[in-house]
Amino acid sequence: MLEISFAKATLPKEGVLVLPWAEGTALAGQAAALDKSLKGGLARALEAAAFKGKAGQSLTLYAAGPYKRILVLGLGKAEAPRAAETLGGRLAAALASEAEASLLAEDLTPAQAAAAGLGARLRAYRFDVYRTTLKPDEAPKLAQLKILCADPHAAEADFTPLAAVAHGVEFTRDLVTEPANILYPAEFAKRAEGLKKLGVKVELFDEDDLKKLGFGALLAVAQGSARAPRMVVMQWLGASSHEGEGKKAKKPKDPLVFVGKGVTFDSGGISLKPAGGMEDMKWDMAGAGAVAGAMAALAGRRAKVDAVGLIGLVENMPSGTATRPGDVVKSHSGQSIEILNTDAEGRLVLADVLHYAVQRFSPKYMVDLATLTGAIIIGLGHEYAGLFANDDELAAQLTTAGALVGEKLWRMPLAAPGEAYDKELNSPIADVKNIGGGRAAGSITAAQFLQRFVDKTPWAHLDIAGMAWATKEAPVTPKGATGFGVRLLDAFARGFED
Repeated sequence: MLEISFAKATLPKEGVLVLPWAEGTALAGQAAALDKSLKGGLARALEAAAFKGKAGQSLTLYAAGPYKRILVLGLGKAEAPRAAETLGGRLAAALASEAEASLLAEDLTPAQAAAAGLGARLRAYRFDVYRTTLKPDEAPKLAQLKILCADPHAAEADFTPLAAVAHGVEFTRDLVTEPANILYPAEFAKRAEGLKKLGVKVELFDEDDLKKLGFGALLAVAQGSARAPRMVVMQWLGASSHEGEGKKAKKPKDPLVFVGKGVTFDSGGISLKPAGGMEDMKWDMAGAGAVAGAMAALAGRRAKVDAVGLIGLVENMPSGTATRPGDVVKSHSGQSIEILNTDAEGRLVLADVLHYAVQRFSPKYMVDLATLTGAIIIGLGHEYAGLFANDDELAAQLTTAGALVGEKLWRMPLAAPGEAYDKELNSPIADVKNIGGGRAAGSITAAQFLQRFVDKTPWAHLDIAGMAWATKEAPVTPKGATGFGVRLLDAFARGFED
């Protein structure tokens, strides 16, 4: 993990120095002093490279005076959304071969300096748990970043809650990256239980518990696997615990409820997936990972909000005990479900957990996250997650939160019960079937299915299938697990804090 520290904005004596350059600015302050010490070498280099400080521009000077390396990064418009965060991410990527560096951030506000630290930490994430040998150019090196700014105490104060959010993202990325032979339902539940050390109340439900609760839909998915299912309920009572002269709350009041799909491996069951790309199905639990990471973030920064995270954990495998296409099961809600495709399993898991959450916690708002459909990738690619909601205000709040942290949502249609898309799910022998009439509108009919299990609760479904894993680098995201959803839920929750 990259260590971030803050200090007064004075030029370091040596090492690797990063200089952010805002568009339309001139050499001043410590940057002017640096140029003077280099006998005008910095100004000449900037002029020769036609460096204007635009976002994305970079310039490197090697062996410049006492410095091993000076990296000048274009900040663009300093007031642009996430400009400083993006700068920090670019810094971490460019200096991956260096052990430590200093960022001269005298012109950044404390909040911007903190954001730069967040961006650097998120971009520096690595998962090398199972690699026994690393080539010299592959070994992680950047371990320390010192941010030199006008008010280091204020910047550090701003960074502290961001560090908790970064931890939540890293926790999620670790979970999503783990192979399915290591991270199966019981192991996932064990790791979620580790959130107790942050003050999260954690309850674990095993297979017998789920049978007693009547989780027929979730259990139908799990019954083909040798790995037993689990459900985890995580409660952070950050608002209630601050009421009544500091008395510790025993139950949440009007909580925000987050529900995650946790299929630790999805073979498709009897409706077996093609072999090509099936290895990617280890991250079919990314929704549950995001919920666990969000709970870690909220607890880590001591958020003054009551939030409950529930995750349904199963493995979907083909075997002699697996659910067959055409089987009918009874869900926690009492509704019967005709399972026509066992590869439409995530919605079965969510159906039981969503209804249980409604019945037990009476959410103010409920949001589920799931890598639910390939159809959403066809529709939105890897730029937006699909947003389906039965409440306009909730949809707007989530969209705003996502835009704030760069986790974008695009609202998709959701029909009222009994209308066009919803009618696709009517079954001739049960209350509902788990797929629509064909491939058309697959992500929409999946959301319509979920809507049947939330009663009148204000609810949103985020289909994150296109956002949970990245095949190319982004400013604050390396290749691999993105941790998408953690920052979005954290930003959403901030809207309900005093």
